[in-house]
Amino acid sequence: MRFLAPGVSVRQPLLLAVFLNLALFLCARPAQAESAYVRVSQVGYEAGESGARAYLMSTAAETGATFKVVGADGTTAYTGKVGALLGTWANTKKLTYQVYALDFVVGCGRSYSIFVTGPVSAHSPKFAVDRPDVLYPGLLVNSLFFYQTERDGADFIPNALRTAPGHLKDKNAELYLTPPLDDNDDINNVPPAKPLKSAGLPNVDASGGWWDAGDYEKYVQTVSYTTALMEIGVRDFANQMGPGAKLYPPAPPNSISYAGDSGHGAPQSADFSAEAKFGIEWLLKMWSHSSPAFAYQVDNTQEWNYYGAGTPASAAGNCGGTYNSPYCLITEYDIWILPQAADNFQQAGDPKPCDPLTTFYICNRPVYVGQPQALISPNLAGRLAASFAVCYQLNRKQDPALANQCLQAAEQVFARADTHYADPAPSVDAGSCPSCLLTIAPFDGYPETVWDDDMELGATELYFALRSAEGEPPSGLPNTDPKVYLQLAAQFAKSYITNVYDPGYSDTLNLYDVSGLAHFELYRALELAGNPEGLAVSQKVMGKQLLAQVDAAITQAKSDPWGFGFPWAAGDTTSHGAGLSVMASEAYGLSGDARYNLYARRWLANILGTNSWGSSFIVGDGSTFPNCIQHQVANLAGALDGTAGGTPILWGAATEGPNSYTTSGVVGGMILCPANGVDTFQKFNGNSGTYDPSQTALFQDNVQSYSTTEPAIDLTATSFLMWSWRMALQTNP
Repeated sequence: MRFLAPGVSVRQPLLLAVFLNLALFLCARPAQAESAYVRVSQVGYEAGESGARAYLMSTAAETGATFKVVGADGTTAYTGKVGALLGTWANTKKLTYQVYALDFVVGCGRSYSIFVTGPVSAHSPKFAVDRPDVLYPGLLVNSLFFYQTERDGADFIPNALRTAPGHLKDKNAELYLTPPLDDNDDINNVPPAKPLKSAGLPNVDASGGWWDAGDYEKYVQTVSYTTALMEIGVRDFANQMGPGAKLYPPAPPNSISYAGDSGHGAPQSADFSAEAKFGIEWLLKMWSHSSPAFAYQVDNTQEWNYYGAGTPASAAGNCGGTYNSPYCLITEYDIWILPQAADNFQQAGDPKPCDPLTTFYICNRPVYVGQPQALISPNLAGRLAASFAVCYQLNRKQDPALANQCLQAAEQVFARADTHYADPAPSVDAGSCPSCLLTIAPFDGYPETVWDDDMELGATELYFALRSAEGEPPSGLPNTDPKVYLQLAAQFAKSYITNVYDPGYSDTLNLYDVSGLAHFELYRALELAGNPEGLAVSQKVMGKQLLAQVDAAITQAKSDPWGFGFPWAAGDTTSHGAGLSVMASEAYGLSGDARYNLYARRWLANILGTNSWGSSFIVGDGSTFPNCIQHQVANLAGALDGTAGGTPILWGAATEGPNSYTTSGVVGGMILCPANGVDTFQKFNGNSGTYDPSQTALFQDNVQSYSTTEPAIDLTATSFLMWSWRMALQTNP
């Protein structure tokens, strides 16, 4: 979850502290000796391409320095001079690193290390140079392990981190209206109103689905996005993510540990088919065409005014306020437990589990619905339609009943999209926002503002679905003509270009903007349709548009010493980096321009070691990665020293990565990590060029810092497409 102000943890209540003695120490520290570091892609480099790039990061000028690439057997495979100065990386006004290119070409099928000889010597961790089908299959297995571990409900998969199902009471969940929120995002149902207002509708089965992140909420916002990307991966990369995926692929080269070797419950291959179906089954539960209200969220995270620790706070129990109330309700963010403990949770001091005055909503998780109305927020409608439409494409032959249910749902939800919103739509930093797109409660948890891209994706996948029906679509569909959806997809694409891209509001592929995928899908659909005339856009226009968005990232990369196509401090860095790699691979696939292939590999490497911190930001991938992620299962049931070989860990989990801020604060039951609180990455924080604290990117490997270490299903979703593209290089015909 990513929504509170800098310096305030997502977990409440918090124990915040200011370490003045540490600050005084840092101010008084003596000048440090010169230092240098070699940064490499820790998951390896693809052989047979136009060379590989590592980076030398040094506090001293390294002009004239040399380096050699040495194989694991000690033989030198390459020697050369340190390349051009690419720029500087400023940690403080007094500490600046110079960043140099280390370009090299070596043979395939071996592991290497780089050694620099110069004013300040340095060496790299081991890395492999090999074929993509050697480097990446195990990393896809790691990704699948993450999603399997995130499963909620009875259909969980017992594995090294999971021993019991969670939140079984979600199977009979009560529906509530979205609560009003004040400027602190606290629930503001003023007595005599109840803490939550019932929607007056029958209970629903909200069991299953994936947890959103390191806690246990479930959102249509993120599950629909993740499911759509996962299904497209299964469809387009059948030999990487689908039924053709290799059984028991070996561990990735030089990996410290591997999900495939984690024992009982470990994935046997990287076939995501069952996982994608698991996501669809939950979305179908949340979607009901006959219901007057749309269920979009399971669980509550926000404090209560009057009934809890909000403002005013209740005087009862641990709330410590002044408002006279017998209630002291707690939320998801007040506890740190394994998921199986929630259904009968008993707080210390309570007379019984699931006490109606304190822990009732921990045990009996609310399901939020929007205001009863016929229309649905277009961001959710578009992504749901895409998920359901690809479900039809995948299951049309092997499970016709499910496929037909999905296609009916796809057309129904698409038809109910409320396209009267401005694009971009309004946004708020806190509180209720009736004019904003529907995402989650609170809106600023996932403040999405653009939606034409979601509708473009939904319409395009509906075109593919009806086209794949081969003239025999399910009976009872509102529309059976695929050309109708192609026309709509073209119109939404045109609106995105005009309203979002041209004014400068576009983003790279991630949860908040799927145009980097939607444009490519529409390009393919137009090609399949013979590039018909009379549509709002042509195939040529969509190809140029996708390339333009990738070119913008290349321009950004040229201003960064690490060549990254996204600002390091802008947030969701890992997801954006993988999304950039996917977009560059798409651009290479449709243009054949080797420049895009080069950047696809470099942006992949940026989030896996070629950065100032010398860290991968995906757990278990590479040799340096986050040990202390903000994730309850990983923290309570896993090893906290994964980079030292400790297992089990949450393999494949993509974390937030570098951000503009770090967070602090603990919850009872949280295992502190690192135990000594030392920030080993602090000296690598910084920004390109002259030191500018407003632009500084920070990475802290600490369980308290959700802004840098929390993983999430949406953050991880672009990574499995990234691995698949690199292995396949082209989609299935």
